[in-house]
Order: sequence, then structure tokens, then C-alpha cells
Amino acid sequence: MKSPVLKACMAVGALCALTSATSAAPPEPWDLKPDMGYAYGKDGKTLAYKMGTKNADMLLKGAKKVPRGTLFFIGQNGQLYMRTGPYLDGDGSFSFGPDN
Repeated sequence: MKSPVLKACMAVGALCALTSATSAAPPEPWDLKPDMGYAYGKDGKTLAYKMGTKNADMLLKGAKKVPRGTLFFIGQNGQLYMRTGPYLDGDGSFSFGPDN
């Protein structure tokens, strides 16, 4: 079972990836905050929770770090996916951007 923090990161990443892939503007950094938890719910909705220090140790149990170089995206079926590996071309452009 994935931790709520990992699911949240995936959801936020997917939303950012979609925004970046569908516009000509350069990608923008995420605005993730250390006192917030981000979730991708069982119903497919994204949620943000204000967090405190209560049960912080329990939250970290079973949590996994997201590897650098991970891309999150929503597939055509509406499912959230993540992929590690190259996603930028040699010139720094997004490999999976809009077709010309």
C-alpha cells in the first residue's frame, strides 16, 4: 500500500505534467509545502490536508522517497501513472510534448 504522501506527490505531479505538456509555456516548479499532505483519493480526486506533528512517526512508517527523475501523468483512461527514466530530449525539451 502506498503512503498518502507518495500518492499526493503523484497526483500533484500528474497535474503539473499535464499542464506543462499541453501548453507552450516553460514548466513551472511545484508549490509543495512541508506542512501539507497531498492525496490522490480512491475516487480519483486530489486532496490537500493541513498537517501537524501528531503521529508524524506513524506517517513516515512505510513511506518511500520519490526517486529523482520521476514523471507523473494521467493516462487517457484517467488513471494516474508514474514513470522513471528519461523524459527530456537532449536540448532539454519535453519528449512527450504536443505534436508539431
